[in-house]
Amino acid sequence: MDEYKRHLRRLAVHDEALLEDIAVDGGSSFTPSVQHVVARALAAGATRDEVVASLEAVTPVTGAARVVQCAPKVALALGYDVDAALERRDP
Repeated sequence: MDEYKRHLRRLAVHDEALLEDIAVDGGSSFTPSVQHVVARALAAGATRDEVVASLEAVTPVTGAARVVQCAPKVALALGYDVDAALERRDP
């Protein structure tokens, strides 16, 4: 069976082991993945505003906590260090 099919089945049945693996392993590989996806979106013609709008659009599905966690990583992929801006209190 293809790997993606196996993962989809495990996700569909709320496989706790897979979800835990994603939570643990996702922490180390998540930032490069975001950078890759954002770079591909921009290369395909998406604007920075559209990338951020996509992040906002998934909030009802993923939950606000996940979007808050992702926002700084997406910002870095767009070349904006939101954490540094917050420390400086940029407008």
